[in-house]
Amino acid sequence: MAQTLTEFDTIAAISTPIGEGGISIVRLSGEDAVKIANRVFKGKDLTKAPSHTIHYGHIVDPENKQIIDEVMVSVMLAPKTFTREDIVEINCHGGIVVTNRILQLLLRTGARMAEPGEFTKRAFVNGRIDLTQAESVMDIVRAKTDRARQVAENQLEGGLLAKIQAMRQEILDTLANVEVNIDYPEYDADKVTSEQMTRVSQSVIGKIDGLLKTAAEGTALRNGLATAIIGQPNVGKSSLLNYLTKSDTAIVTDIAGTTRDTLEEYVSVEGVPLKLIDTAGIRHTENKVEKIGVERSKKALDQADLVLLLFDSSKELDPEDRELIAATANKKRIVILNKTDLGQKVSAAEMKELTNSEVIPTSILQKKNLNQLKEAIKDLFFNGIENSNDQVMVTNQRQVGLLEKAKKQLQDVIAALETEVPIDIAQIDFNGAWDTLGEITGESSPDELVNQLFSQFCLGK
Repeated sequence: MAQTLTEFDTIAAISTPIGEGGISIVRLSGEDAVKIANRVFKGKDLTKAPSHTIHYGHIVDPENKQIIDEVMVSVMLAPKTFTREDIVEINCHGGIVVTNRILQLLLRTGARMAEPGEFTKRAFVNGRIDLTQAESVMDIVRAKTDRARQVAENQLEGGLLAKIQAMRQEILDTLANVEVNIDYPEYDADKVTSEQMTRVSQSVIGKIDGLLKTAAEGTALRNGLATAIIGQPNVGKSSLLNYLTKSDTAIVTDIAGTTRDTLEEYVSVEGVPLKLIDTAGIRHTENKVEKIGVERSKKALDQADLVLLLFDSSKELDPEDRELIAATANKKRIVILNKTDLGQKVSAAEMKELTNSEVIPTSILQKKNLNQLKEAIKDLFFNGIENSNDQVMVTNQRQVGLLEKAKKQLQDVIAALETEVPIDIAQIDFNGAWDTLGEITGESSPDELVNQLFSQFCLGK
């Protein structure tokens, strides 16, 4: 990752969604960004424009002098830009035809089509952001709730970067002492250095554990919780889906078994993004179509992060209800006793004792206690994280995997020193932990990893 600004050609891409809209933005970045834009812009000489100014004019095809569109052009000069290169953004009228014509004109005039995520990649390569901040850029774009956006903003401000750098510095300071001990063995500082390596390893492991504890919440905020709505036919699963999504996504009738397939919808509940999966009623059946739906429901249950387990409280529990309780015993779940408006034959206290789970008696038809359900979902995943908007969180499996790897390397250091392995041997894993933590921020990441990460970004970002 040692490229400099001048080694890059100039790239261009559309940075707004394609389609009808008020405006579209076509972005250029690179050493020749201003020159290329100036060749197709009529209104002012952009090469003489001060940095961070915007100018009115027209985009004109230099070959046939045809006006393409009336535009506003922003000029931002390096290094005070997102990529630390010269950037030009052309604000044109929204629409597929005009936006594409401007992009194609720029490509004919000297720019190259940007690869997915290449603008953000250049910001990383040019030292403006680290990999955790780059990942937070897409987290902001994909955020499904305000809470998720706030956590991503905190990452973009360098929250995780600061914690990782502090851990790496602890290791680096100790490595310096190790090198002195190896170079000057006559001072016989093995015991002191060994104690320091053990102490620092334990300290960094504790900090890694603190970050790993946030992984479930961070991943949930980033991707949404896979939430399966489970129960027998006609207990109110589809009605609950419709209530939470504020739509008529699922068909609701008095006929048991209306839902034959799984339905998926994204929704925010008290800041928690849920990928709701309405399932077919789970029961024993000989109907071939319904049986397929039941099997898909069981698969959804296996993959769920959270289960909303519904029962008809106006009926006594039957063997199939008890099978569902057993099948969800190892899942995070909230038990919902629906249809309380018809009279209860199963009490909340009885169900609480039977399931050892949060139990919400409700009438979805009458919208009774549904706010209590929302609060239960929020509390289940954010209990003990009162300031989760500001907390540094680990938000993806790449970060989790590297933190776990670094932790294992430090545990190996401690184990080696306890058995009086020579310090220079234990140092190998100590160095490894330092490198592994550097992969999280990109300070020691291989080019292939960086390229793969940015390939997941959208064009123009």
